[in-house]
Amino acid sequence: MATLYIDADACPVKREALAIARAARVSVLLVGNETQNLERHAGRSGVETLQVGTGRDSVDFAIVELLEPGDVVVTHDTGLAAMALGRGAHAVSPRGRRWLSETIDMELAVRHAEQRHRRAGGRTRGPAAFDDDDRERFEIVLRRLLDEVGGAGRDA
Repeated sequence: MATLYIDADACPVKREALAIARAARVSVLLVGNETQNLERHAGRSGVETLQVGTGRDSVDFAIVELLEPGDVVVTHDTGLAAMALGRGAHAVSPRGRRWLSETIDMELAVRHAEQRHRRAGGRTRGPAAFDDDDRERFEIVLRRLLDEVGGAGRDA
Protein backbone atom coordinates (compact mmCIF):
# COMPACT_ATOMS: atom_id res chain seq x y z
CA MET A 1 0.00 0.00 0.00
CA ALA A 2 1.48 3.34 -1.08
CA THR A 3 1.89 6.27 1.27
CA LEU A 4 1.72 9.93 0.28
CA TYR A 5 4.60 11.91 1.78
CA ILE A 6 4.27 15.68 1.85
CA ASP A 7 7.32 17.90 2.21
CA ALA A 8 5.36 20.35 4.34
CA ASP A 9 7.99 23.10 4.33
CA ALA A 10 6.56 25.87 2.13
CA CYS A 11 3.98 23.56 0.53
CA PRO A 12 1.01 25.57 -0.78
CA VAL A 13 -1.13 22.51 -1.56
CA LYS A 14 -1.26 20.62 1.75
CA ARG A 15 -5.02 20.95 2.05
CA GLU A 16 -5.61 19.73 -1.51
CA ALA A 17 -3.20 16.82 -1.13
CA LEU A 18 -4.86 15.72 2.10
CA ALA A 19 -8.33 15.83 0.52
CA ILE A 20 -7.22 13.87 -2.55
CA ALA A 21 -5.43 11.26 -0.42
CA ARG A 22 -8.48 10.89 1.83
CA ALA A 23 -10.71 10.31 -1.22
CA ALA A 24 -8.23 7.74 -2.58
CA ARG A 25 -7.90 6.12 0.87
CA VAL A 26 -4.14 6.61 0.89
CA SER A 27 -2.32 7.23 4.16
CA VAL A 28 -0.37 10.47 4.46
CA LEU A 29 2.76 11.47 6.31
CA LEU A 30 3.30 15.23 6.60
CA VAL A 31 6.97 15.92 7.29
CA GLY A 32 8.19 19.35 8.32
CA ASN A 33 10.78 21.04 10.43
CA GLU A 34 10.02 22.25 13.92
CA THR A 35 8.96 25.68 12.65
CA GLN A 36 5.89 24.11 10.99
CA ASN A 37 2.57 23.78 12.79
CA LEU A 38 1.81 20.21 11.77
CA GLU A 39 -0.26 19.41 14.85
CA ARG A 40 -3.36 20.96 13.29
CA HIS A 41 -3.32 18.08 10.78
CA ALA A 42 -2.60 15.33 13.32
CA GLY A 43 -5.49 13.11 14.27
CA ARG A 44 -7.22 13.30 10.90
CA SER A 45 -8.07 9.92 9.51
CA GLY A 46 -5.07 8.48 7.66
CA VAL A 47 -2.80 11.46 8.43
CA GLU A 48 0.35 11.25 10.51
CA THR A 49 2.91 13.97 11.12
CA LEU A 50 6.64 13.89 11.63
CA GLN A 51 8.54 16.93 12.84
CA VAL A 52 12.30 17.01 12.35
CA GLY A 53 15.03 19.46 13.27
CA THR A 54 15.68 22.65 11.34
CA GLY A 55 18.93 21.39 9.83
CA ARG A 56 19.53 21.75 6.11
CA ASP A 57 17.72 18.99 4.20
CA SER A 58 16.54 17.28 7.41
CA VAL A 59 13.00 16.94 6.02
CA ASP A 60 14.32 15.49 2.76
CA PHE A 61 16.45 12.86 4.50
CA ALA A 62 13.64 11.92 6.90
CA ILE A 63 11.30 11.27 3.97
CA VAL A 64 13.88 9.32 1.95
CA GLU A 65 14.61 6.99 4.87
CA LEU A 66 10.95 5.97 5.00
CA LEU A 67 10.18 5.65 1.28
CA GLU A 68 9.15 2.38 -0.29
CA PRO A 69 8.82 1.71 -4.03
CA GLY A 70 5.47 3.01 -5.27
CA ASP A 71 5.11 5.72 -2.61
CA VAL A 72 4.39 9.28 -3.73
CA VAL A 73 6.19 12.44 -2.60
CA VAL A 74 4.89 16.01 -2.95
CA THR A 75 7.87 18.36 -3.07
CA HIS A 76 9.19 21.42 -4.86
CA ASP A 77 12.77 20.29 -4.14
CA THR A 78 14.69 18.78 -7.07
CA GLY A 79 17.10 16.97 -4.77
CA LEU A 80 14.36 15.26 -2.80
CA ALA A 81 12.58 14.36 -6.04
CA ALA A 82 15.79 12.76 -7.35
CA MET A 83 16.27 10.74 -4.17
CA ALA A 84 12.61 9.63 -4.24
CA LEU A 85 12.89 8.49 -7.85
CA GLY A 86 16.08 6.63 -6.95
CA ARG A 87 14.13 4.71 -4.28
CA GLY A 88 11.43 3.69 -6.79
CA ALA A 89 8.90 6.24 -5.55
CA HIS A 90 7.05 8.89 -7.55
CA ALA A 91 7.36 12.64 -7.10
CA VAL A 92 5.15 15.58 -8.03
CA SER A 93 5.65 19.29 -7.49
CA PRO A 94 3.03 21.56 -5.91
CA ARG A 95 2.58 23.05 -9.40
CA GLY A 96 1.51 19.64 -10.71
CA ARG A 97 4.70 18.72 -12.52
CA ARG A 98 5.77 15.09 -12.29
CA TRP A 99 9.45 14.56 -11.70
CA LEU A 100 10.73 11.88 -14.10
CA SER A 101 13.74 9.57 -13.98
CA GLU A 102 14.44 10.37 -17.63
CA THR A 103 14.98 14.09 -16.95
CA ILE A 104 16.02 14.37 -13.30
CA ASP A 105 19.77 14.27 -13.99
CA MET A 106 19.47 17.23 -16.35
CA GLU A 107 17.34 19.12 -13.83
CA LEU A 108 19.93 18.52 -11.10
CA ALA A 109 22.66 19.78 -13.44
CA VAL A 110 20.68 22.96 -14.16
CA ARG A 111 20.06 23.49 -10.45
CA HIS A 112 23.77 23.08 -9.73
CA ALA A 113 24.74 25.51 -12.51
CA GLU A 114 22.28 28.10 -11.20
CA GLN A 115 23.63 27.71 -7.66
CA ARG A 116 27.21 28.20 -8.89
CA HIS A 117 26.11 31.27 -10.84
CA ARG A 118 24.44 32.79 -7.77
CA ARG A 119 27.43 32.01 -5.54
CA ALA A 120 29.61 33.88 -8.03
CA GLY A 121 27.37 36.93 -7.62
CA GLY A 122 25.04 36.33 -10.55
CA ARG A 123 21.29 36.47 -10.48
CA THR A 124 18.74 33.93 -11.65
CA ARG A 125 15.05 34.37 -12.15
CA GLY A 126 12.81 32.95 -9.47
CA PRO A 127 9.62 31.00 -10.10
CA ALA A 128 6.44 32.71 -11.22
CA ALA A 129 3.85 33.44 -8.56
CA PHE A 130 1.84 30.38 -7.53
CA ASP A 131 -1.69 30.68 -8.90
CA ASP A 132 -5.02 28.87 -9.21
CA ASP A 133 -3.95 27.17 -12.46
CA ASP A 134 -0.99 25.63 -10.61
CA ARG A 135 -3.29 24.41 -7.84
CA GLU A 136 -5.75 22.89 -10.33
CA ARG A 137 -2.95 21.20 -12.30
CA PHE A 138 -1.58 19.74 -9.06
CA GLU A 139 -4.97 18.29 -8.13
CA ILE A 140 -5.39 16.65 -11.54
CA VAL A 141 -1.88 15.19 -11.59
CA LEU A 142 -2.02 13.90 -8.00
CA ARG A 143 -5.39 12.19 -8.58
CA ARG A 144 -4.05 10.50 -11.71
CA LEU A 145 -0.84 9.48 -9.97
CA LEU A 146 -2.64 7.95 -6.99
CA ASP A 147 -4.94 6.07 -9.39
CA GLU A 148 -1.86 4.88 -11.30
CA VAL A 149 -0.16 3.52 -8.19
CA GLY A 150 -3.37 1.87 -7.05
CA GLY A 151 -4.53 4.36 -4.43
CA ALA A 152 -8.23 4.26 -5.18
CA GLY A 153 -10.21 1.76 -3.14
CA ARG A 154 -7.53 0.98 -0.58
CA ASP A 155 -7.98 0.84 3.14
CA ALA A 156 -6.15 3.56 5.07
